[in-house]
Amino acid sequence: MMLDFLSEKDRAPAECVITVDGAEIADFYPFLLEVTVETSRTEASTATLGFETRRNELGEWTIQDTGVFVQWARIVITAVFGSREEEVMRGYIREVNLETPQDAGAAQVKVICQDDSIRLDRPHGRKIWGTAELPYSDTLLLAEILTPYGLVAHPDNGDGQDGLVGVSQDDTDIKFLKSRAEFNGYELMFREGYVYFGPMRLDADPQDAILIYAGADSNCISLNVRADGHQPDAVAYDAPADSGDATTQEIVYPDLPVLGTSHADSTDAGLEDFVWKMSAEAGADTERLRAVAQQKINDIDIRRVQGEGELDGTLYGHVLQTGLPVPVDGLGEWLSGVYYVDGVSHSFTAQGYRQKFKLLRNAFGDNLDSVATVSGVAGVLAALL
Repeated sequence: MMLDFLSEKDRAPAECVITVDGAEIADFYPFLLEVTVETSRTEASTATLGFETRRNELGEWTIQDTGVFVQWARIVITAVFGSREEEVMRGYIREVNLETPQDAGAAQVKVICQDDSIRLDRPHGRKIWGTAELPYSDTLLLAEILTPYGLVAHPDNGDGQDGLVGVSQDDTDIKFLKSRAEFNGYELMFREGYVYFGPMRLDADPQDAILIYAGADSNCISLNVRADGHQPDAVAYDAPADSGDATTQEIVYPDLPVLGTSHADSTDAGLEDFVWKMSAEAGADTERLRAVAQQKINDIDIRRVQGEGELDGTLYGHVLQTGLPVPVDGLGEWLSGVYYVDGVSHSFTAQGYRQKFKLLRNAFGDNLDSVATVSGVAGVLAALL
């Protein structure tokens, strides 16, 4: 059963389907007030389900006394667009909160969930990864950690480091993987049973376009864009000499793909060099310092242009995914083009399905003619194939 509990189907065909431990919660949809899901490139995805709850003549409550919404129950939240389904989040119920104000009719239960990463935050591991006889790689390390949880490394993952010897873990698996991701300058995201451990996917296939002021084809309710010119063009660090106390300044520039027709830096402004110096990192060798500098300047670079807006989920017809590029059209020659999705807040309410998003870009210029996008009727047909 696909229940449109939000409004009439002809007005808001996007539906929300929720399963707990593999069973759809159809009997509880009439009590469901709102579903929100927060996704981010840097934090675990979380969801909050808000239910109204009522007490019967026997003193039993409609939500919290059913035994369905319990901690560590498996939950999957899906958006349905006609005959198509797209997953929004999967994970586990983390908290169940009961609110009983003075007005009994306003009593609510809020079910708070977290993606699959929460399961990796249970056992504390102490292990040394890699020996001189049997060195490890990040790829092997990741696979070995994920297998017991039934999770799979994403096929687009980066290779990470090879020849790891004596890498110490003294923490939960998720905290250790986060440290490895940070060391490599990688993103770490959990989605649909896969774990992405790799660099920003700026050159991945783009999602359906966000369209603003496009008449009947518009799917964007609002969009604000900010271009911040006071961002450095490079990061410098002092590289230690092979011997002695001497150091040599090294300058690192971003190495990300440019998401437009011109880089949004200031190298062509005719001004003095704009280089920020990185603080010293005790005990770090030249290779490590360069890697940290590269991470810092890349993170600065992708944030030169930032956008915040809201989609009508029904008109967009898809779940906008974090950590992938998306074309934006309707902002003119300077600001239209490909952006990178930094985070999305999904909301299913009686008013419909809305997606509030944050976008990042390191360039100016409309480059949509060079991007293969799938939208409108073509997008619908492609999704059905």
